[in-house]
Amino acid sequence: MPTKKAIIMAQEVGLDVVEVAPNANPPVCRIMDFGKFKYELSKKEKQAKKKQTIINVKEIRLRPKIEAHDYDFKTKNARKFIDAGAKVKVTVMFRGREMMHKEFGREVLDRMIEDLSDIAKVAVEPTMEGRFMTMYLLKK
Repeated sequence: MPTKKAIIMAQEVGLDVVEVAPNANPPVCRIMDFGKFKYELSKKEKQAKKKQTIINVKEIRLRPKIEAHDYDFKTKNARKFIDAGAKVKVTVMFRGREMMHKEFGREVLDRMIEDLSDIAKVAVEPTMEGRFMTMYLLKK
């Protein structure tokens, strides 16, 4: 149908001519209320956003020679983050000669895995990235 004829038909009914598929050959248009069309599109976008789950990543930094009280404090914070639904990145930082004894850092991470095993599972196993050994914990 010619464009002018479609516009005249839409004005008689009190609606708009809306281009639905501009890439089609010929382009597809529809006679509808444009305001209502935009409103329904925004409603669909809002519904899609509601169904999305956003996972926050919290980081906890440790050292290979961490004291017992400091370790307990960090573990308590990790437990709080996991209970809140966040993903926890546990990082052990090595400095200087500590790089020679990576097993101490691994022991700290294994101890944290064991202490949080009641509420968390390991998402990513401990790996070395430069001077940092990292792992990720998720809620069970």
